[in-house]
Amino acid sequence: MKDYIEERALEIAKYIISEKATVRQAASIFGVSKSTVHKDVTERLPRINPLVAAMVKQVLETNKAERHIRGGKATKLKYKVVNE
Repeated sequence: MKDYIEERALEIAKYIISEKATVRQAASIFGVSKSTVHKDVTERLPRINPLVAAMVKQVLETNKAERHIRGGKATKLKYKVVNE
């Protein structure tokens, strides 16, 4: 694996952990696709640093469990703005 890919994976992981960020948020900050972020943190990161990978996995699982709530809030806000 190339050095810059390892560095990117670690930087993305640090960002996700510190900000409790979603894959989409991390992708927009680092200027890469959601697929790249997902591959970096689920496939590459465990080979580089398993401890950090476990921490990222925990954040992503929390985000996944809460996503239906975020979607509902976004829809509510969308229709609230339209109706006003």
